[in-house]
Amino acid sequence: MSRAQRLLDLIQVLRRHRRAVAGAVLADELGISLRTLYRDIDALKAQGAHIDGEAGVGYVLRPGFMLPPLMFSEEEIEALVLGSRWVSERADGLLGKAARNVLAKIGAVLPEDLKDSIDASGLMIGPGEPIAAGDAELAAIREAIRSERKTRIVYTDERASATERTVWPFALAFFDRVRVVAAWCELREGYRHFRTDRITALDVTTGRYPRRRATLLKEWRTLRGIPEQ
Repeated sequence: MSRAQRLLDLIQVLRRHRRAVAGAVLADELGISLRTLYRDIDALKAQGAHIDGEAGVGYVLRPGFMLPPLMFSEEEIEALVLGSRWVSERADGLLGKAARNVLAKIGAVLPEDLKDSIDASGLMIGPGEPIAAGDAELAAIREAIRSERKTRIVYTDERASATERTVWPFALAFFDRVRVVAAWCELREGYRHFRTDRITALDVTTGRYPRRRATLLKEWRTLRGIPEQ
């Protein structure tokens, strides 16, 4: 493994850890010695990486550092291509366009041999059934999630019973046949899930919900036994 690849791998490992991680753990994950790890950390610091910590305590990478030039392994490129193609086929039009733009931007800065891997990838997304919810509703839901806005909806359940609710949307899940909003429901005073094709009216209000989205997401994950990513 080249030193440049090793430094890139170290950056990626540090980014996966949100808290300080021991040098021994980093060295073991990278398959290198502690002495090499310490040298590599010093090299990254010299290039401008904000790495806090020291030997025996642990290390954490502060955000904002990009190791030039932008490089990806073949597997990482395949993951990007496959994920972007899935989004293009299964998400709303705006997200699909964004996914194609991401690939174009990445391709513009990759070396020629890796750039060819984007177009030549043999990973495809199989055909799927059309999903009922329109692009406008999905875009509004995504905006409500980003801005942490209360949202008024009219929701029709499986028994065709309609209710008006005010919800705090914090996640949007894309399945093959449906999309589901995870939200805190003021009517039920608890977490609920709403299929977007059963939302017959939607209005994103100007009022922010009183708890942070990250807090709601973490609590919801805990209640459902879903490990943090």
